Amino acid sequence: MVELTMAEAAALTGARLAAGDPGAVFAGAALDSRRVRGGELFFAFSGEATDGHRFVGPALAAGAAAAVVSEAYLRQRPEALERWQRRAPGAAVLAVEPAEQGPGESDNTAVLDALHALTREVRGRVPEHLAGITGSAGKTTTKEILSALLAARYSVAKSPGNYNNLLGFPLALLEVEEGTTWMVAEMGMSEPGELGRLSRLARPEVALFTNVRAAHLEFFGSLDAIATAKAELLEGLPEDGTVVANADDPRLLAMARREAAAGRQVVLYGRGEGAEAAGATVLARGLRPAADGEVGTLFRLQVQSGDEIREVEIHLPLHGAYNVDNFLAAAAAAWHLGLSLEEIAAAARGLSGVAGRGEVASAGRGESAVTWIDDAYNANPDATERALESAAVLAESRGASRRWAVLGDMLELGPEGPELHRGVGLAAARLGFAPLLAVGEMAEDLLEGARAGGLPAAAGRGFAAASEAAAAASEELRPGDLVLIKASRGVRLDEVSRAVAEAADHLAGETGEGV
Repeated sequence: MVELTMAEAAALTGARLAAGDPGAVFAGAALDSRRVRGGELFFAFSGEATDGHRFVGPALAAGAAAAVVSEAYLRQRPEALERWQRRAPGAAVLAVEPAEQGPGESDNTAVLDALHALTREVRGRVPEHLAGITGSAGKTTTKEILSALLAARYSVAKSPGNYNNLLGFPLALLEVEEGTTWMVAEMGMSEPGELGRLSRLARPEVALFTNVRAAHLEFFGSLDAIATAKAELLEGLPEDGTVVANADDPRLLAMARREAAAGRQVVLYGRGEGAEAAGATVLARGLRPAADGEVGTLFRLQVQSGDEIREVEIHLPLHGAYNVDNFLAAAAAAWHLGLSLEEIAAAARGLSGVAGRGEVASAGRGESAVTWIDDAYNANPDATERALESAAVLAESRGASRRWAVLGDMLELGPEGPELHRGVGLAAARLGFAPLLAVGEMAEDLLEGARAGGLPAAAGRGFAAASEAAAAASEELRPGDLVLIKASRGVRLDEVSRAVAEAADHLAGETGEGV
């Protein structure tokens, strides 16, 4: 990690060094005192439920080299500084305040500005190159895949978990080791302008776009507005940077064509015809399920560049056609950055799923085996329908006696939410999922759509909370079942996934067939 002195940090952030040695150094950052490992800078952010200044003492006592605090807080509580110094003698304190205390400016504004100032400084030193990934779905999985592919040739860092916002990305960047060739960073948004700020902080050389779907409609109003906000990732991209875009998404294809017309380098990927018209494309051809009920997909990865066409056979050990799209996105970027098709194919075989994002697990053997798909981390209507389609394919390949689902609310859809939930319920019924357990405020909308698609009334049950659905799912499970579990993260269907796993292990023990 890049080390900076307290004097350098003060100069970069406009802070006052209220305590500590100006020559002392720090590396890395933390926002949670419980995650302090030692030697980093603790930023005292205030939330709705608590004030980060309450945890400055514990953070310094745990080994943080310094804390960034609000100057206003110290003016109101001058005794705090002495208290912190007693808990951690020698630790530094940097006090900051907004450059202009106007409407909307707060203590948090000053602390965030300080975090971003340090991020910009460190970004000038590490990593050598950065790829930024955005989209309505698939960001995290694509990040994991691209990181694994690039690691075949380069020193690679990646943003952990979903550190994809104006707080998380700086934390990830400040942890990057010196000498890192590529960082792969996931970048999200919750309001217009946020992604542009992230992009200007990150200064990516590759901007990768996965898709534009009905996520966050409550805040953006339309798919076109979401596409416009996603395009903010281009704000930090230099003129000689590269756009990698999903040609099967009409809004992203239109954006990519505009960028190409403006002279920017563009690589398209896809499974449809949209990508075929581009100068450089990465395509998937001949998709087929992995043999003998294994998890994954086999296909030919084809690269078209000018008049040259090359291809290689891919065995992707990840569940679902949607993960083929995630892989294509990563493969397009990796190929553009110099990896051979053979390197990409070899790395593909070693990939593994991301917890809560279509992860497939089984218990038992033969016809009695139970399979469950844990896709409880997040959801939107399009992604849920794709998850249902992929689960149906897996059920067929494994000869499942029943396919059924636990589906929960897809959040932040605004006024269109009820109708979109009915559409997902309709798709579930038409794909043969029965029973259907629906969880959340829009459970009845899901069930209404499913009944319109032919689901018998007795096969649909609604629940207000995940805990209730978890108990019902455990009781419902039978040998030979395949179960899909999917909802937005706020519904907490991970509780259902854990309950199904325990019930499946119990069934496997009863049949004597083990896990």
